[in-house]
Amino acid sequence: MPACDETRESHETRSPAKHTTQAADRADTHVKQESSSGLRSTSYVVTTLLGLTAFAYYAHSVVIPILFASIAFLTLEPPVAWLRRHHVPAPVGAALVLSIFVLSTGSGAYYLGQPAMDWVRTAPEKLPRVREKFQRILDPAARLRAAASSVSQLGEPEAKTKTNPPVAVKENQMASSVFSWTGSALAGVAETLGLLFLMLAGGDLLMQKVVSVMPTIRDKKSAIALWRDIQNGISSYLLSVTIINICFGLAVGGSLWGLGMPGAAMWGGVAAFLNFVPFFGPVVGMLAVGMAGILAFDTLGQGLLPMGAYLALHLLEANVVTPFAVGRRSTLNPVAMFVALILFGWLWGVVGGLLAIPLLVIAKATCDRIPLCKPWAEVLSR
Repeated sequence: MPACDETRESHETRSPAKHTTQAADRADTHVKQESSSGLRSTSYVVTTLLGLTAFAYYAHSVVIPILFASIAFLTLEPPVAWLRRHHVPAPVGAALVLSIFVLSTGSGAYYLGQPAMDWVRTAPEKLPRVREKFQRILDPAARLRAAASSVSQLGEPEAKTKTNPPVAVKENQMASSVFSWTGSALAGVAETLGLLFLMLAGGDLLMQKVVSVMPTIRDKKSAIALWRDIQNGISSYLLSVTIINICFGLAVGGSLWGLGMPGAAMWGGVAAFLNFVPFFGPVVGMLAVGMAGILAFDTLGQGLLPMGAYLALHLLEANVVTPFAVGRRSTLNPVAMFVALILFGWLWGVVGGLLAIPLLVIAKATCDRIPLCKPWAEVLSR
């Protein structure tokens, strides 16, 4: 009997340790399952993003018109809805709003784009003037380079003169490429306008279809709230940015006119358009205005004055005007904006730069409304 008691006591002593070991094993198994499921979900997300990126790159001729039409619909739908509330049929209101939009955009592009194209065509003829103006700066460097070249050639045998084979230039190659690009651009514009008219004429039909497939009342309310958030975010952002950029273009054009620079109105329009692309657009605009100023004026200091005026106005707009007008409504992270510009610029060029920030606004509004995407909304926030 004493032996049985000792065995029982020994078993009871080892029993808590055994239970503790089993609990630890179960906890480790649970952690491993969670980590493996997290890795699987992360791999699914990465694979999906890579697939969407490849699709957007290769199907750009289809994706870009759809995205432009969708963003323009979110911007132009409020005036069409206002006309519909005042007993104007939706197709008539859509045609009226779209006609005003196309006429205003087309007129601005024609009257400001024609002088820009003329300047681009005549700029190569004026480039020798830039060399003449910089001759005093370039002469010492040229002499130093010639001296280094002559020193390196000392003691080398005279090389036989090589006759380069004639290069055959195809005169029609550039014309055919320009014709092809223009045709595809016009086709994309026509597709965008056609889809935009159908979306505006349909009114809230798209939203009603999306809401009708939601299973619960809560999901329906969430979908409506998400739609309103996206629409308000896009329309307010584009309206504010458009007004700011128009005022910025007028300020740049007025300052260049005051400095006596030719084509001041054209450069104001270019500045307004390039300002829709943050970070990169103003840099391109300043470089272009600087080159135009050097070509237009006799001295280097006078030629750089237009670039300085552009830079001063841009700093005022970026650090005072835009934060005051858009800062409270647009809380995007500047790093996320820069990465989006790089990504979409790589995908679609200048068009991607124009679409990057509106798509980022839509992504943030969507992540704010979806609980699983809240961390991404925090990453995109300022």
